[in-house]
Amino acid sequence: MKKILLIFSFLILGGVVWYLFVYPYDYLVTLEAKANTGTVNQIIKLWDTSLDNSEVEAGEELESLTQTLRYKDSTHIYAWEISSVNDSVSKIKVFAKDSAYSFNNKLKVPFTDTDFEKRTRNNLKNFADLLANHLKNIRVRVVGEAQLDSTHYAYVNNKTSQFGKAGGMMRDFPLLDPFLVNNGVELNGKPFIEILTWDRENDSLEFNFCYPIIMNDSLPQHPDLKYGFRKPVKALKAIYNGNYITSDRAWYELLDYAEKNNIEVGGLPVEVFYNNPNIGVDEINWKAEVFLPLKEES
Repeated sequence: MKKILLIFSFLILGGVVWYLFVYPYDYLVTLEAKANTGTVNQIIKLWDTSLDNSEVEAGEELESLTQTLRYKDSTHIYAWEISSVNDSVSKIKVFAKDSAYSFNNKLKVPFTDTDFEKRTRNNLKNFADLLANHLKNIRVRVVGEAQLDSTHYAYVNNKTSQFGKAGGMMRDFPLLDPFLVNNGVELNGKPFIEILTWDRENDSLEFNFCYPIIMNDSLPQHPDLKYGFRKPVKALKAIYNGNYITSDRAWYELLDYAEKNNIEVGGLPVEVFYNNPNIGVDEINWKAEVFLPLKEES
């Protein structure tokens, strides 16, 4: 009996020592959201931009981010871990640490509700509210395999942040629509973008903002305007409803769908836009068709 008690005591002591001196964080908060990993990742970064003296470090992997929040009296570190529970739900774990008072927090957290815990919970409630509000205002539905038809098009090249994609489109829209029409070009479909590069680590894009046209022998020339042709492309297709600023949520949905269904994709997203944001339609009724090209058969 004494031997069992001794072993038990050593286990408890070992656990306490590990918690106080080895375990790297002071407090764990767990959340769940009806969103894919990419959407959660982007909302964490968006929430961070609303905070003073805060920054996020993120790699190409969507599942892990480290956030540093600086206050007058301390610096808090949040290690975010995002995992998929099922096709529609993600689990979000936030391992929180106060870099200056970590040992004191570990002593107090099991026995009292510390200011560190209260601040952490309040911060993450604000994040959860932002995420919930975002999810109310978008819809993404994967349709399955489809085809992008061939077309001639006029385009303007853009390099922006992922969040700045819609702003780049709005800036260049007058060059595509009024300029082409006023110079006798017949438009032949909805405007679209084709992503050329997608830096997921830095959330930066290069893309062409395009308008389908009927080819003729006297296309107008402009230093920022070019012309191209798209061959038919087999792709996965999704329907996105919501503000076009966040239509990239459909990209992540398509990537998840491809992975879970063992579908090989080999290209970058193409988005086709059905609404003019300047016309008074509720954002949830804005529509975009989003395509992720399949890997070409060799």
